[in-house]
Amino acid sequence: MAGLKLSVKLCLAALAMYLAAAIYGEVQYRVAQAKDETPAYNQVHLEARYLPPGPGHWLGTDNLGRSVGLRLVQGTRIAFHVGVMTSLIAIPLGVVLGLFGGYFGGKIDSFVVWLSATVASMPGLLFILAISLVAGKGLLGIYLGIGLTTWVGVCRTIRAEVMKQTSRAYVQAAKTLGYSSLRIMFRHVLPNVAHIILIQFSIRFPSAVSTEVFISFLGIGVQGEPSWGIMINNARMRLWQGVWWEMAFTTLAIFALVLVFNHLADWLRDRLDPALRGER
Repeated sequence: MAGLKLSVKLCLAALAMYLAAAIYGEVQYRVAQAKDETPAYNQVHLEARYLPPGPGHWLGTDNLGRSVGLRLVQGTRIAFHVGVMTSLIAIPLGVVLGLFGGYFGGKIDSFVVWLSATVASMPGLLFILAISLVAGKGLLGIYLGIGLTTWVGVCRTIRAEVMKQTSRAYVQAAKTLGYSSLRIMFRHVLPNVAHIILIQFSIRFPSAVSTEVFISFLGIGVQGEPSWGIMINNARMRLWQGVWWEMAFTTLAIFALVLVFNHLADWLRDRLDPALRGER
């Protein structure tokens, strides 16, 4: 930590706060489920409607008297669910296809290129909405919709790097020793492109969260839970009444999370990309 820049330290501290909020929100959600009771963030208190930020409700309350702070914490939980689960779908899919296409070339590479171009040519948001509607409303549809439509960038990046790696001496030596193609790909080539996977995760995470916010804003995402998109959709109707805090704090939470991940992605790329290390 001593060698890190101040901006990176601040980003890591902010990320730790988001993660702690997500874990706390998950515990709160699971406890309420186990007790079969309405969680605190969904409890209605009509006598406390539209309270501005202050003691007792530091981020104010919404139109049903629910705490904006508690609902923001649950929004953080959902955001981390979406970011992690969609990455677990998109990144392995993109990595495997990129490895096979870049290593074998020929017809396999042509198929990978064709599949990537086909998926990339589809209107991404409409494809995500279609998958979400088929899978049903809820987080499962979001996971599948975003995960199955955002692997193309990972695949293309991995494929290009693997094509460079296959010409290196260590790959040629492994082939001479008679190692199988799968062993060379997954035990020799993959570790040398692992930095790309880490960078791609840090780029994809905020992108997936932003997509989920937009889909939930349209009313297609998670239902019955305070996603950030749902909170923004509810808050926009009350801005004209001067109830600004729900919109403001939700927007700030999204902005800060995306900023933190984008800055960390730039830092990781500078530190891990061999080409940039050579320039320095």
